[in-house]
Amino acid sequence: MVVASLSIGGVVGVALSGGFLYWEVGKYATPQVEVTRFDERKELAAYTVGLFAGVPYAVAYLMFAVSLAAGAILGIALFLGLLVGGIEAGTWLLLRSHYWGSDPSRPFYVFGFRAGAGGILALALVASYLAQPDVTLPGVLGVAIAAVAVVVLQVAGALLSPKRTRPGPAGGPGPGAIVGAVGFFLLALAPLGGTTTVIGAPLVALAGSGLVYVRLRPLLAEVRPRATPAADASVDRPFGRTPVAPDEPLRDDRPR
Repeated sequence: MVVASLSIGGVVGVALSGGFLYWEVGKYATPQVEVTRFDERKELAAYTVGLFAGVPYAVAYLMFAVSLAAGAILGIALFLGLLVGGIEAGTWLLLRSHYWGSDPSRPFYVFGFRAGAGGILALALVASYLAQPDVTLPGVLGVAIAAVAVVVLQVAGALLSPKRTRPGPAGGPGPGAIVGAVGFFLLALAPLGGTTTVIGAPLVALAGSGLVYVRLRPLLAEVRPRATPAADASVDRPFGRTPVAPDEPLRDDRPR
């Protein structure tokens, strides 16, 4: 039997995360650019892994929200730590995997992983609210803003959490965890107040994570193309993309 709240939440979560990924990452693939800057198969795999990883993240978030509503300090600390720590651990593992971490286009794959996780978190937010008996228009508006905010929070973390050695905004798991913890606290706090809090708290979370994302967004443009233009443009290529030249190895500039 299909549960309407889960179905609506799933549509919202996949549409937001998949649409965000298509819009933001797609602009770095041909024909939007001359040379594709990532492997689309790896990008899709990272997004799929993020969807599966998002399930335990969503459970941790819901338990955190319940603990916050009950004022259980131990539960708040435990489940928020599991949520934020699990997301950062997933990012860390992806960056050190042979499949994704050995590719210089890994910032795109982290983006896909975190977008997928954000989609499942958005599903949890929407489904948990619509499952309540007292659904109101301000509540629906608030949870819609929260669904967008949690996806933006995740993609902002995709650019903030990985460490960077070159000049620019500081990054790392520490700053990523702090931004994530504040964002999740605001999202879980929203249903506990009146109309102002229901709408205002997710708006603050969206504005804060949006500012982080806008500031770090140029990092994607810094990823060097992973291929050279094909000599014969009339030849059909997989996914319509430009292959890596045999004599041009991928550059791996990970910190040693």
